[in-house]
Amino acid sequence: MPRLPALLAAALLPAPALAAPPDFDSAVAPLLAVRCLDCHRGTGAKGGLDLSRRDAVVGKDGAVVPGKLTESSLWERVAAGEMPPKKGLPAAEKAILKEWIESGAAWGTDPIDPFRVTTSARAGYDWWALKLLPEIRNPKSEIRNEIDSFVAAKLRDKGLSPSPPAGPRTLIRRVTFDLTGLPPTPEEIDAFLADRAPDAYEKMVDRLLVSPHYGERWARHWLDVVRYGETDGFERNAARPNAWPYRDWVVRALNADMPYDRFARLQLAGDVLVPDDPGAVAATGFLVAGVHNTVLGTDAMRAVARQDELEDLVGSVGQAFLGLTLNCARCHDHKFDPVSQADYYRFAALLSGVGHGERALPDRAAGDALTKLVREIETVRAELRAIEAPARAGPAPAAAWDFRAGPNDLAGGLHARPVGGAKLTAAGAVLDGKTGYLRTPPLAAPLRAKTLEAWVKLDSLAQRGGGVVSVQTPDGGVFDAVVFGENEPARWSAGSDFFRRTRSFNGPAEARDEPVHVALAFDADGTVRGYRQGDPYGTPYKANGPVAFEAGKAEVLIGLRHAPAGGNRHLAGTVVAARLYDRALTAAEVAASFADGPGLVPEAAVEAKLSPADRARRAQAKARLTKLSEVEAEMRARLGVRVYANVPLPPGVTRVLARGDVTTPREVVAPGGLPAVRALRPDFGLAPDAPDAARRKALAEWVTAPANPLFARVAVNRLWHHHFGTGLVETPSDFGFNGGRPSHPELLDWLAAEFVGKGYSLKHLHRLLVTSVTYRQQSVPRAEALKVDADNRLLWRAKPRRLEGEAVRDAMLAAAGLLDRTVGGKGFSDYRERNFNGTAYYDPFDPDEPAAQRRSLYRFTPRGANPGLLDALDCPDPAAAAPRRAVTTTPLQALSLWNGAFALRTADAFAARLEREAPGDAGKQVERAWVLAFARPPTPAEREAAVRLVRSAGLPALGRALFNANEFLTVG
Repeated sequence: MPRLPALLAAALLPAPALAAPPDFDSAVAPLLAVRCLDCHRGTGAKGGLDLSRRDAVVGKDGAVVPGKLTESSLWERVAAGEMPPKKGLPAAEKAILKEWIESGAAWGTDPIDPFRVTTSARAGYDWWALKLLPEIRNPKSEIRNEIDSFVAAKLRDKGLSPSPPAGPRTLIRRVTFDLTGLPPTPEEIDAFLADRAPDAYEKMVDRLLVSPHYGERWARHWLDVVRYGETDGFERNAARPNAWPYRDWVVRALNADMPYDRFARLQLAGDVLVPDDPGAVAATGFLVAGVHNTVLGTDAMRAVARQDELEDLVGSVGQAFLGLTLNCARCHDHKFDPVSQADYYRFAALLSGVGHGERALPDRAAGDALTKLVREIETVRAELRAIEAPARAGPAPAAAWDFRAGPNDLAGGLHARPVGGAKLTAAGAVLDGKTGYLRTPPLAAPLRAKTLEAWVKLDSLAQRGGGVVSVQTPDGGVFDAVVFGENEPARWSAGSDFFRRTRSFNGPAEARDEPVHVALAFDADGTVRGYRQGDPYGTPYKANGPVAFEAGKAEVLIGLRHAPAGGNRHLAGTVVAARLYDRALTAAEVAASFADGPGLVPEAAVEAKLSPADRARRAQAKARLTKLSEVEAEMRARLGVRVYANVPLPPGVTRVLARGDVTTPREVVAPGGLPAVRALRPDFGLAPDAPDAARRKALAEWVTAPANPLFARVAVNRLWHHHFGTGLVETPSDFGFNGGRPSHPELLDWLAAEFVGKGYSLKHLHRLLVTSVTYRQQSVPRAEALKVDADNRLLWRAKPRRLEGEAVRDAMLAAAGLLDRTVGGKGFSDYRERNFNGTAYYDPFDPDEPAAQRRSLYRFTPRGANPGLLDALDCPDPAAAAPRRAVTTTPLQALSLWNGAFALRTADAFAARLEREAPGDAGKQVERAWVLAFARPPTPAEREAAVRLVRSAGLPALGRALFNANEFLTVG
C-alpha cells in the first residue's frame, strides 16, 4: 500500500463515531487523489469516469448520488472490491468514502489537484525533494566533520564500520585529480610527505582550491551538465568558433568561487542583470549551449523547430538547476512529477525570448576610447585623401590587382598566384568555373570593416554560387565574398560562411553578358551595402558582423567563393580587376572608383604628381595612419571578442499546445514558475506579452531564491557525485519520481542548508567534503561489508573511480612532460573539417604540435563526431547532457592506449623525459616512471620486471604499459 500523507492518515484514525461528516479537502480529496486519479482523470479517464471534477462525479448521472449509497455506482464498485483494481480500498478508507456519500457528498476545491499528494505511481507536492529545507542542527557527536556523523550513524544501523584511512600517496593522488583533474607532480608529492604538521592535508586541499586548474576541472563537469558543444548539430552542424568565451567564463567564475546563486543567475539572465559586464554576457552562453537547427524550411517547420529548441532549453534549465525533467510535460501533464502541461508552457514562456547567435562582448570604456580613435584615424585619412586628390581620382585601396597587367598587387605585397585552370590574358584573369582561381598570401594587417570591388565579365548568367572576390580564413571556414547567383538566380549577394551575414539585397537580375562593376561595403556596425556600376544595388541590410579577420590569418581569393576548391564555388568568367579596401567606402567613393575605371594610378605616379612639400606631408600622414591603425588593431582585438551567446528575440505570446502540436494552440499563458515549489509564488505578475528581460530576470530570481529547496539540494549532490563516485541521490539531474532516492536524506539536507548558510560557496563545500574522514578512507573491499552493501551506498569505503577520458589524456601529457598548462583562451582542434553540400563533417586526427598539448578542456568539441581516444574512454557527445558519464570496459580502450597515434607519441615523449631525468640508469628510470604515473615507487618485483622490459624493448614500451595499467586509469 502506498504511504498516505499525514493529513489523510490523521483522518483514518479510529474513532467510535465521526463528530461531523468527513471534510472533503482534508479527507476525501486526498483519498481519491492517492487511489483513483492516476486512472480516472481528464478526457482520457478509464471507462470515461473522471473523479477529479464535481460535475462528473456528483449528481443524477454521476458516479455518486448524494445521500444514496446504493444508487452510487462508485460505492458499488468500491464495496465489491473492484476499485481500485488488483487491491481494493482498506476498510478505514471505505468508511470515509461511505460516510461522505451518506452525509450528502459535499464537494470542496474543484477540481481535485492530482498533484496534491504523492502516490505509488507519481510524486505530488509533498515529494521529498520539494519540501523546504529543515532548520538543521549539527548532529551530537565528537566527530570533527559533521558529514562523518551522518555517515557513521547509517553504518552503525547496518552493523558496519568505516574503512581505515588511505595512505598519504593515495590521498594526494585522489584529491589532486578530484580538485584539478591532473596528477600531482613528484615535487608536490615529496612536499606533502615531508610535511609533518597535523593540518598538512588541509593545507594541501587549500593549495589545490586556489589552483587555476581547479576551475578547469570543475568547468568540465559543469559543461557536461549543460551539453556544451562547439557546433550546431542537426543537418548542417556548423562550427561555433566563438563559443569558447562561455567556457572560459565558467572557469573564471569557479576559480573566483563566485557564489553559486550568482553563478546560476548570470547564466540565466546575465545580459539583463549586468548588461555592461562582458562576463555576464558571456555567461548566457549557457542558454544557447545546446543544439540549434539552422535548416528551417517552411513556416510550419520553423514553428516546430522553435518548440523543439524551447523543449531542450526548458529541460536543460530544469535539470541543471532544479533536478526536474520539466521537458516531459510538453505534450501532456508530467506522468510522474507534479508538473502540468500548463506549467510547462508557463515556464517555457520565461525562455521564449532566447535566441542563438554571436554578439560582441561589451566594454563601454574601451568602446568610447575606440570611437575616439576611429574619429582620429578618419581625420588622418581625410587629410591623406586631400593630399592625394590631385593625383588620384578614386579612393586608395589596401590591395589592388589589374589582371590585364598580371597578378601582382599594385598597392602592396599581396601578389596573387593562379591555381588550377586560371589563365592570365590581356583581357584579365580567365576562370573556367571548374578548377581555376587565384590566391594571395596572408594579409599583413587585421581587417574588419572593408570593401570588396571587382570588374568582371560573366561567361553565363545561369551559374549559381561562384565567387568573384573573397576574403577568407585559410581553411575557408569564415569568409565574406562577392557572389553571383547563389541564392537568387542572376543576382549579386554577400556570400558568407553558412549564410551568417547573407541576406537578399532585392536587387535587379543581370540580363546581359556584359562587363559589370560590382562592390560590397561592410560597415563596422554590420551594415552591408551593395553597388553595381557605381550605383547602389538594391537595399542595404544589417547583419551579424562584420567578421574580424586577424593579421596573418586571412587571404584573398579571386574566382572562388571560399576554400576548399570545388563545386559551385568556382566562377566562370573573366575578372578584369579587383580591389580590397580596409574600410567601408561611401556611395560617393564607390561611384568615383567606378568612374575611374579598373586601372589604378601606381604609387610611383602618385608620388611624381605631388610637390615635394605634399610628398613630405603625405609621408607623415601615412606614418601616423600606420601607428594609429596598429593601436586600433590592438584595441579591436581586446574589444572585438565575440561570443556565441543569447541574442534576445521578441518572445511573443505563449499558448498551451494540445499534445504539443503547433497547429492546435489552446489558451494563452503568462510566464511563471512551478506551483510544485510551494514555498515560492508561481505567479510572477508578468503579462503574457512581457518583454524578454523581465521574464528572464524573474526566472533567475525564482530559481535561485533561498526558499527554493531544489536549487541547493541539486547543487550539493552534484559535488558529492564527483567526489564520491555516486551522488547521495544517484541521478544528479533527476530528483523526481523516476530518479533515485537519497541514501542519506538528513545528510543531504544538512549539506544544502550549510551551503546556503555559507553564501553558496562551492569551495567551502569542496573543502568540507574532501576533508571528511569518509572521503579519506581506503578503497580496499571488505567481504563482510560487500555482503551488506555491495554498491557502497552507505560509504563504508572510498569508491575506486575510472578517470574520465579528458583526465586520462591530460595525465598522459603531464607524465610525458608535454602538457601546456595555459589557462583560458581559444582552444585547439584535433579534427579536420570538411564541407559537403552545406554540411560540415569532422574527422579526428592526432596533431603533433604544441597547441594540441593543452588540456582536453580546450579541445574543439563538435557534435556527432568521433573524438578518437576520448570516444573510446566514454567521452559523451555534447548533443545531450551527461550529468553521469557512462563507464565501460572495452578492448578498444586498451588498443587505443597501446597503439593509437596519441599513445605512441606520448609514450615516446615519456621515454625521452625519463632519459633526460635519469640518463642511462634503467633502475632510476623505472622508479621515476612509477612516481610520474602512479605517485608511488615500484615494489621490488615491479622494479625488476620493468627493468627487464626497458632493456629488452625500450623505454617507450614501458610508457605504453603504464598508460594501460588500471592504476594509471583509476583513482583509488
